[in-house]
Amino acid sequence: MTRAERQDLNGNVTGKVTLLIVDDHAAFRSFARDLVSAAGFSVAGEAEDGESALTAVESLRPDVVLLDIQLPGIDGIEVARRIADEPDAPTVVLTSTREASEFGARLSMSGARGFIPKGELTADRLTELVSNGRP
Repeated sequence: MTRAERQDLNGNVTGKVTLLIVDDHAAFRSFARDLVSAAGFSVAGEAEDGESALTAVESLRPDVVLLDIQLPGIDGIEVARRIADEPDAPTVVLTSTREASEFGARLSMSGARGFIPKGELTADRLTELVSNGRP
């Protein structure tokens, strides 16, 4: 079993965890795609701004959204808040080149599962954060 497989309440594997990558820089999306694919996630798609992220979440229904905070248009914190308000919302992990302290209480009010600075993003860290609190 890979690190990014979904399990039902009985522990049965039900498939790979699907992930949407949202970032306005193509180079980071490519890096993140390689990183999460190697960890066993299935990349459902990519988006480059807040509006397209919301559309992609609605159409692709990913399990996880790796979401940059600094996006053109709607920022990632607002996108995360809107996603969290949806029924059966995916797990959102925020990321940025900036440190969490620069965003203050906005991070905790976003509805995201957590935050990983881009410079510290690893497959293990993402898997641990996504798995936290799941059966």
